[in-house]
Amino acid sequence: MKRFRKLRQNEKMRSFVRENKISTDDLIYPIFVKDGESIKEPIESMPGIFRYSIDMLDEILNEIITNKIQSILIFGIPSKKDEKGSGAYDENGVTQKAIGHIKKKYPNILIIADVCLCEYTSHGHCGIVKNGEILNDETLPFLSKTAVSLAEAGADIIAPSDMMDGRVEVIRDALDENGFINIPIMSYSAKFASAYYGPFREAAGSSPCFGDRKSYQMDPANGREAMAEIKQDLAEGADMIIIKPSLAYGDILLSARKECEVPLIAYNVSGEYAMVKFAAEKGFINEKQIVLENMLSLKRAGADRIITYHALDIARWLNE
Repeated sequence: MKRFRKLRQNEKMRSFVRENKISTDDLIYPIFVKDGESIKEPIESMPGIFRYSIDMLDEILNEIITNKIQSILIFGIPSKKDEKGSGAYDENGVTQKAIGHIKKKYPNILIIADVCLCEYTSHGHCGIVKNGEILNDETLPFLSKTAVSLAEAGADIIAPSDMMDGRVEVIRDALDENGFINIPIMSYSAKFASAYYGPFREAAGSSPCFGDRKSYQMDPANGREAMAEIKQDLAEGADMIIIKPSLAYGDILLSARKECEVPLIAYNVSGEYAMVKFAAEKGFINEKQIVLENMLSLKRAGADRIITYHALDIARWLNE
Protein backbone atom coordinates (compact mmCIF):
# COMPACT_ATOMS: atom_id res chain seq x y z
CA MET A 1 0.00 0.00 0.00
CA LYS A 2 1.31 3.44 -0.93
CA ARG A 3 1.16 5.63 2.19
CA PHE A 4 0.71 9.18 0.96
CA ARG A 5 -0.04 10.33 4.50
CA LYS A 6 3.63 9.97 5.44
CA LEU A 7 4.21 13.38 3.84
CA ARG A 8 1.18 14.99 5.53
CA GLN A 9 1.64 13.98 9.14
CA ASN A 10 2.61 17.40 10.55
CA GLU A 11 3.12 20.98 9.42
CA LYS A 12 6.90 20.67 9.28
CA MET A 13 6.62 17.76 6.84
CA ARG A 14 3.83 19.40 4.83
CA SER A 15 5.88 22.57 4.49
CA PHE A 16 8.93 20.58 3.40
CA VAL A 17 7.13 18.96 0.44
CA ARG A 18 4.82 21.86 -0.44
CA GLU A 19 4.79 22.45 -4.22
CA ASN A 20 3.51 26.02 -4.29
CA LYS A 21 3.92 28.92 -1.89
CA ILE A 22 2.79 32.53 -1.79
CA SER A 23 5.18 35.39 -1.12
CA THR A 24 4.81 39.16 -1.20
CA ASP A 25 6.84 39.12 -4.44
CA ASP A 26 3.85 37.41 -6.09
CA LEU A 27 1.42 40.22 -5.29
CA ILE A 28 0.35 43.22 -7.36
CA TYR A 29 -1.90 45.69 -5.53
CA PRO A 30 -4.42 47.75 -7.54
CA ILE A 31 -4.93 51.36 -6.45
CA PHE A 32 -7.54 53.95 -7.47
CA VAL A 33 -6.42 57.57 -7.79
CA LYS A 34 -9.06 60.28 -8.06
CA ASP A 35 -8.85 63.88 -9.20
CA GLY A 36 -9.20 66.32 -6.31
CA GLU A 37 -7.76 66.93 -2.87
CA SER A 38 -8.08 65.41 0.61
CA ILE A 39 -9.95 62.41 -0.77
CA LYS A 40 -10.03 59.00 0.83
CA GLU A 41 -13.35 57.49 -0.22
CA PRO A 42 -14.38 54.01 0.85
CA ILE A 43 -15.70 51.83 -1.96
CA GLU A 44 -18.92 50.38 -0.63
CA SER A 45 -18.83 47.21 -2.72
CA MET A 46 -15.17 46.50 -1.88
CA PRO A 47 -14.63 46.62 1.90
CA GLY A 48 -11.17 47.90 2.80
CA ILE A 49 -10.50 49.50 -0.61
CA PHE A 50 -10.50 53.28 -1.13
CA ARG A 51 -10.20 55.95 -3.79
CA TYR A 52 -7.35 58.36 -2.98
CA SER A 53 -6.48 61.81 -4.25
CA ILE A 54 -2.78 62.27 -4.99
CA ASP A 55 -2.17 64.25 -1.80
CA MET A 56 -3.54 61.29 0.19
CA LEU A 57 -1.64 58.56 -1.62
CA ASP A 58 1.25 58.42 0.82
CA GLU A 59 -0.90 56.63 3.38
CA ILE A 60 -1.49 53.60 1.17
CA LEU A 61 1.96 53.74 -0.45
CA ASN A 62 3.65 53.60 2.95
CA GLU A 63 1.54 50.58 3.82
CA ILE A 64 2.59 48.95 0.57
CA ILE A 65 6.27 49.56 1.31
CA THR A 66 5.99 48.48 4.95
CA ASN A 67 4.35 45.21 3.93
CA LYS A 68 6.99 44.48 1.27
CA ILE A 69 4.72 44.62 -1.75
CA GLN A 70 6.81 45.61 -4.74
CA SER A 71 4.25 46.22 -7.51
CA ILE A 72 1.07 48.23 -8.02
CA LEU A 73 -1.50 48.53 -10.81
CA ILE A 74 -2.80 52.07 -11.11
CA PHE A 75 -6.25 53.27 -12.25
CA GLY A 76 -7.17 56.93 -12.61
CA ILE A 77 -10.55 58.54 -12.03
CA PRO A 78 -10.76 61.95 -13.74
CA SER A 79 -12.96 64.86 -12.72
CA LYS A 80 -14.12 65.35 -16.32
CA LYS A 81 -14.96 62.90 -19.08
CA ASP A 82 -15.63 63.26 -22.80
CA GLU A 83 -16.48 61.07 -25.78
CA LYS A 84 -12.84 60.49 -26.71
CA GLY A 85 -11.51 59.89 -23.21
CA SER A 86 -9.00 62.71 -23.50
CA GLY A 87 -8.10 62.50 -19.82
CA ALA A 88 -6.47 59.14 -20.49
CA TYR A 89 -3.68 60.70 -22.57
CA ASP A 90 -3.47 64.14 -20.95
CA GLU A 91 0.09 64.74 -19.74
CA ASN A 92 -1.46 66.50 -16.73
CA GLY A 93 -4.08 63.80 -16.20
CA VAL A 94 -4.70 62.30 -12.79
CA THR A 95 -2.93 59.04 -13.58
CA GLN A 96 0.09 60.73 -15.10
CA LYS A 97 0.45 63.04 -12.10
CA ALA A 98 0.02 60.15 -9.70
CA ILE A 99 2.73 58.15 -11.45
CA GLY A 100 5.05 61.14 -11.21
CA HIS A 101 4.34 61.49 -7.50
CA ILE A 102 4.98 57.81 -6.84
CA LYS A 103 8.17 57.70 -8.89
CA LYS A 104 9.59 60.72 -7.08
CA LYS A 105 8.84 59.55 -3.54
CA TYR A 106 8.80 55.77 -3.92
CA PRO A 107 11.24 54.91 -6.72
CA ASN A 108 11.41 51.25 -5.77
CA ILE A 109 7.71 50.61 -6.38
CA LEU A 110 7.13 49.03 -9.79
CA ILE A 111 4.22 50.82 -11.47
CA ILE A 112 1.97 49.00 -13.92
CA ALA A 113 -0.23 51.46 -15.79
CA ASP A 114 -3.59 50.25 -17.07
CA VAL A 115 -4.32 51.48 -20.59
CA CYS A 116 -8.01 51.85 -21.40
CA LEU A 117 -10.48 54.63 -22.13
CA CYS A 118 -13.48 53.44 -20.13
CA GLU A 119 -12.74 55.46 -16.98
CA TYR A 120 -12.29 58.59 -19.09
CA THR A 121 -15.14 58.39 -21.62
CA SER A 122 -18.53 59.95 -21.04
CA HIS A 123 -20.20 56.82 -22.41
CA GLY A 124 -18.14 54.38 -20.32
CA HIS A 125 -16.97 52.17 -23.18
CA CYS A 126 -13.37 51.17 -23.80
CA GLY A 127 -13.24 52.62 -27.30
CA ILE A 128 -14.51 55.35 -29.59
CA VAL A 129 -18.27 55.15 -30.19
CA LYS A 130 -20.20 56.09 -33.31
CA ASN A 131 -23.91 55.44 -33.79
CA GLY A 132 -23.90 53.02 -30.88
CA GLU A 133 -20.99 50.96 -32.25
CA ILE A 134 -17.64 50.63 -30.47
CA LEU A 135 -15.09 51.23 -33.21
CA ASN A 136 -11.94 49.17 -33.19
CA ASP A 137 -9.42 50.75 -35.55
CA GLU A 138 -10.46 54.30 -34.73
CA THR A 139 -9.71 53.58 -31.05
CA LEU A 140 -6.14 52.38 -31.58
CA PRO A 141 -4.48 55.81 -31.97
CA PHE A 142 -5.98 56.95 -28.67
CA LEU A 143 -4.71 53.85 -26.88
CA SER A 144 -1.20 54.35 -28.26
CA LYS A 145 -1.27 58.02 -27.17
CA THR A 146 -2.33 56.91 -23.70
CA ALA A 147 0.46 54.32 -23.49
CA VAL A 148 3.11 56.85 -24.51
CA SER A 149 1.85 59.47 -22.05
CA LEU A 150 1.95 56.96 -19.20
CA ALA A 151 5.46 55.89 -20.15
CA GLU A 152 6.52 59.53 -20.25
CA ALA A 153 5.07 59.95 -16.76
CA GLY A 154 7.30 57.13 -15.49
CA ALA A 155 5.28 53.92 -15.71
CA ASP A 156 7.44 50.79 -15.64
CA ILE A 157 4.97 48.52 -17.46
CA ILE A 158 2.12 49.29 -19.86
CA ALA A 159 -0.98 47.10 -19.49
CA PRO A 160 -3.63 47.49 -22.23
CA SER A 161 -7.00 46.21 -20.99
CA ASP A 162 -9.37 47.52 -23.69
CA MET A 163 -9.55 44.32 -25.81
CA MET A 164 -9.44 46.11 -29.16
CA ASP A 165 -7.92 43.95 -31.90
CA GLY A 166 -4.39 44.96 -32.85
CA ARG A 167 -3.78 47.27 -29.92
CA VAL A 168 -0.61 45.55 -28.71
CA GLU A 169 1.08 46.10 -32.06
CA VAL A 170 0.22 49.81 -32.29
CA ILE A 171 1.19 50.39 -28.66
CA ARG A 172 4.51 48.60 -29.15
CA ASP A 173 5.22 50.65 -32.27
CA ALA A 174 4.29 53.91 -30.52
CA LEU A 175 6.45 53.15 -27.49
CA ASP A 176 9.42 52.26 -29.68
CA GLU A 177 9.02 55.33 -31.87
CA ASN A 178 9.04 57.53 -28.79
CA GLY A 179 12.17 55.99 -27.31
CA PHE A 180 10.53 53.59 -24.86
CA ILE A 181 11.98 50.44 -26.35
CA ASN A 182 12.61 48.93 -22.91
CA ILE A 183 9.09 49.44 -21.52
CA PRO A 184 7.39 46.02 -21.50
CA ILE A 185 3.74 45.36 -22.34
CA MET A 186 1.64 43.29 -19.96
CA SER A 187 -1.43 42.60 -22.06
CA TYR A 188 -4.88 41.70 -20.81
CA SER A 189 -4.97 39.06 -23.55
CA ALA A 190 -7.70 36.84 -22.13
CA LYS A 191 -10.16 39.32 -20.62
CA PHE A 192 -13.65 37.90 -20.46
CA ALA A 193 -17.00 39.72 -20.46
CA SER A 194 -17.53 38.71 -16.86
CA ALA A 195 -20.17 39.43 -14.24
CA TYR A 196 -17.34 39.48 -11.67
CA TYR A 197 -16.37 43.07 -12.59
CA GLY A 198 -19.33 44.80 -10.96
CA PRO A 199 -17.59 46.29 -7.91
CA PHE A 200 -14.70 47.60 -10.01
CA ARG A 201 -17.09 49.56 -12.21
CA GLU A 202 -18.46 51.26 -9.13
CA ALA A 203 -14.93 51.92 -7.89
CA ALA A 204 -13.69 53.40 -11.16
CA GLY A 205 -16.97 54.93 -12.33
CA SER A 206 -16.62 53.02 -15.59
CA SER A 207 -19.99 51.37 -16.17
CA PRO A 208 -21.12 51.74 -19.80
CA CYS A 209 -24.02 54.13 -20.33
CA PHE A 210 -25.56 51.81 -22.93
CA GLY A 211 -25.24 48.20 -23.94
CA ASP A 212 -22.43 46.02 -22.64
CA ARG A 213 -18.87 45.04 -23.51
CA LYS A 214 -19.59 41.67 -25.06
CA SER A 215 -18.62 42.82 -28.55
CA TYR A 216 -15.01 43.26 -27.48
CA GLN A 217 -14.43 41.33 -24.26
CA MET A 218 -14.35 37.55 -24.59
CA ASP A 219 -17.29 35.16 -24.28
CA PRO A 220 -16.92 33.24 -20.98
CA ALA A 221 -17.88 30.06 -22.84
CA ASN A 222 -14.74 30.09 -25.00
CA GLY A 223 -11.40 28.59 -24.04
CA ARG A 224 -9.70 27.91 -27.38
CA GLU A 225 -10.37 31.50 -28.41
CA ALA A 226 -8.47 32.68 -25.34
CA MET A 227 -5.40 30.78 -26.50
CA ALA A 228 -5.71 32.39 -29.93
CA GLU A 229 -5.93 35.86 -28.35
CA ILE A 230 -2.85 35.16 -26.24
CA LYS A 231 -0.81 33.91 -29.20
CA GLN A 232 -1.80 36.95 -31.25
CA ASP A 233 -0.80 39.40 -28.52
CA LEU A 234 2.54 37.65 -28.13
CA ALA A 235 3.07 37.87 -31.89
CA GLU A 236 2.32 41.60 -31.72
CA GLY A 237 4.90 42.19 -29.01
CA ALA A 238 3.35 41.45 -25.61
CA ASP A 239 5.92 40.50 -22.98
CA MET A 240 3.53 39.28 -20.28
CA ILE A 241 -0.05 38.04 -20.29
CA ILE A 242 -2.97 38.71 -17.93
CA ILE A 243 -5.86 36.28 -17.45
CA LYS A 244 -8.96 38.06 -16.12
CA PRO A 245 -10.95 37.01 -14.08
CA SER A 246 -8.98 34.28 -12.35
CA LEU A 247 -10.82 31.95 -9.98
CA ALA A 248 -13.49 30.85 -12.46
CA TYR A 249 -10.88 30.73 -15.25
CA GLY A 250 -8.22 28.44 -13.81
CA ASP A 251 -8.55 26.24 -16.89
CA ILE A 252 -7.54 29.18 -19.09
CA LEU A 253 -4.58 29.92 -16.85
CA LEU A 254 -3.47 26.28 -16.91
CA SER A 255 -3.81 26.06 -20.70
CA ALA A 256 -1.82 29.27 -21.12
CA ARG A 257 0.89 27.95 -18.80
CA LYS A 258 1.24 24.82 -20.92
CA GLU A 259 1.53 26.80 -24.16
CA CYS A 260 3.43 29.95 -23.12
CA GLU A 261 6.79 30.59 -21.53
CA VAL A 262 6.22 34.28 -20.80
CA PRO A 263 5.21 35.52 -17.33
CA LEU A 264 1.52 34.90 -16.63
CA ILE A 265 -0.49 37.15 -14.34
CA ALA A 266 -3.83 36.17 -12.83
CA TYR A 267 -6.21 39.03 -12.01
CA ASN A 268 -8.21 38.17 -8.91
CA VAL A 269 -10.96 40.68 -9.68
CA SER A 270 -13.27 42.86 -7.64
CA GLY A 271 -16.27 40.53 -7.58
CA GLU A 272 -14.11 37.63 -6.43
CA TYR A 273 -12.69 39.88 -3.70
CA ALA A 274 -16.10 41.20 -2.62
CA MET A 275 -17.69 37.77 -2.28
CA VAL A 276 -14.96 36.66 0.10
CA LYS A 277 -15.07 39.89 2.12
CA PHE A 278 -18.84 39.92 2.59
CA ALA A 279 -18.98 36.21 3.43
CA ALA A 280 -16.21 36.72 5.98
CA GLU A 281 -18.02 39.70 7.52
CA LYS A 282 -21.03 37.44 8.09
CA GLY A 283 -18.82 34.83 9.72
CA PHE A 284 -19.63 32.23 7.07
CA ILE A 285 -15.99 31.57 6.13
CA ASN A 286 -12.49 31.95 7.51
CA GLU A 287 -11.19 34.85 5.42
CA LYS A 288 -7.47 34.16 5.82
CA GLN A 289 -7.79 30.47 4.96
CA ILE A 290 -10.06 31.10 1.97
CA VAL A 291 -7.89 33.88 0.52
CA LEU A 292 -4.66 31.93 0.85
CA GLU A 293 -6.31 28.85 -0.68
CA ASN A 294 -7.53 30.96 -3.60
CA MET A 295 -4.05 32.37 -4.15
CA LEU A 296 -2.46 28.91 -4.04
CA SER A 297 -4.98 27.66 -6.60
CA LEU A 298 -3.79 30.38 -9.00
CA LYS A 299 -0.14 29.59 -8.38
CA ARG A 300 -0.86 25.90 -8.87
CA ALA A 301 -2.56 26.63 -12.21
CA GLY A 302 0.51 28.50 -13.40
CA ALA A 303 0.33 32.14 -12.33
CA ASP A 304 3.68 33.83 -11.84
CA ARG A 305 2.11 36.93 -10.29
CA ILE A 306 -1.36 37.77 -8.97
CA ILE A 307 -3.18 41.09 -9.15
CA THR A 308 -5.42 41.10 -6.09
CA TYR A 309 -7.22 43.54 -3.81
CA HIS A 310 -6.37 41.09 -1.01
CA ALA A 311 -2.66 41.90 -1.42
CA LEU A 312 -2.22 43.97 1.73
CA ASP A 313 -4.14 41.47 3.84
CA ILE A 314 -2.05 38.62 2.44
CA ALA A 315 1.18 40.53 3.03
CA ARG A 316 0.23 41.19 6.65
CA TRP A 317 -0.55 37.51 7.19
CA LEU A 318 2.73 36.46 5.58
CA ASN A 319 4.68 38.99 7.64
CA GLU A 320 3.11 37.95 10.97
